[in-house]
Amino acid sequence: MSTETVSIPPRHVPGVVRQRKDPDGGRRPGRNRMSREGGFASAFTVNGLLILGCAYMVLPVLWLFFAATKDTADLYGTSAYSLGRFALFENISAVIGQDGGIFFRWMGNSVLYAAFGAVLGGLISVMAGYAFDKFQFRGKKTWFGFVLLGVLIPNTATVLPMYLLASVFGITNTVWAILIPVLCNPFGVYLARVYSSSYVPDETLEAARVDGAGPVRSFFSLGLPMMMPGFITIALFQFVGVWNNFMLPLVMLQDQQLLPVSVGISIWQGYSVPQPEFTPMVITGSLLSVIPLLVAFILLQRFWKSGLTAGSVK
Repeated sequence: MSTETVSIPPRHVPGVVRQRKDPDGGRRPGRNRMSREGGFASAFTVNGLLILGCAYMVLPVLWLFFAATKDTADLYGTSAYSLGRFALFENISAVIGQDGGIFFRWMGNSVLYAAFGAVLGGLISVMAGYAFDKFQFRGKKTWFGFVLLGVLIPNTATVLPMYLLASVFGITNTVWAILIPVLCNPFGVYLARVYSSSYVPDETLEAARVDGAGPVRSFFSLGLPMMMPGFITIALFQFVGVWNNFMLPLVMLQDQQLLPVSVGISIWQGYSVPQPEFTPMVITGSLLSVIPLLVAFILLQRFWKSGLTAGSVK
């Protein structure tokens, strides 16, 4: 007589929690401790790098403020981050009165060059990036490859070729020698393509096309308003780049009335070698030249923060 063994599955008893064997062999607390230690190390490393980066950017500006409050004797006779006898207003008066107030002429030139490059150059970059993203045309990838190549080339490497071109057209030592080159910004075109793919849905443009809107009207009515945070971000980058541009106006311009503030302060820096009294003026002028950048970033921070966040991921 054969006997068969029947395995009956255990029934679930309410109120009884069946313990499961830990596949890690009871080592889970140690793993959690190691993960906590790894998380602490990562957070410490990241925060440490952020603190170093902030110090790298803030300390020079802080030193600039303290140095601008000193005269020539205090500048070389006191510590770096001390106020001295607070000669800030005297230094500002000296900057204003030097050469008939030419410093403000330099500031006005910088505002003109930077604003022109930011608004018109930023608009051209947005239009080009929008076209690379939404339109299909022959050689699209090849042309965009040239744009990326332009991002890799430093601006100082293009100064001499642009000077030769400007001399052929006879526009050296004129404002056009500065205004025309700042209209081209390959990095802005690259960012604009990223913003266009993130901000402007293809379905919206298709609906506008069905309603009879052409490409130009679709861009100015739909694409540009949707990309406005990205446009502000690109314009700010362009504004800062043109404001800090040094080599191009140094090579293109000879008339001091056309110089931007970056080149003008460098001329005063050359005067400070035989005449040390120019040194506080150079420092104070550098401090005053930073103010427009701070004002632009503070007033437009709502736009460029959202533009950086939305443009970072697709």
